[in-house]
Amino acid sequence: QVRPVESGGGSVQAGGSLRLSCTASRPSADIKCLGWFRQPPGKEREGVAVISLESGSTLYAGSVRGRFTLAHDNAKNTLYLEMNSLKPEDTAMYYCATSGLRGGYCTRGMIAGDFNFWGQGTQVTVSS
Repeated sequence: QVRPVESGGGSVQAGGSLRLSCTASRPSADIKCLGWFRQPPGKEREGVAVISLESGSTLYAGSVRGRFTLAHDNAKNTLYLEMNSLKPEDTAMYYCATSGLRGGYCTRGMIAGDFNFWGQGTQVTVSS
């Protein structure tokens, strides 16, 4: 099993920025798709963004499109989520997850059930 580990969460004021990192414990050829999900307080987990490691294609939730950006560093085996113009409604526990989904199946939608391994999460709190 290759479980991802998240880092980079914290507390910021609205309009601020944070960069989350997700690093797998070791490289794995089985990992084809990476994603960020979040769970706001009292709400269900929702997809934020996913990236296909084969094609580089990405998919973003409408609520974060234009503000959040994914980037993957192959050499460091790390996925980043650059979050800008943060809003109080971005407050949530953010989770990184990995999947073996290939190509278009990865970016067809942010379906939590498609992802096999999950990190412990990192908290992001945005104050108004």
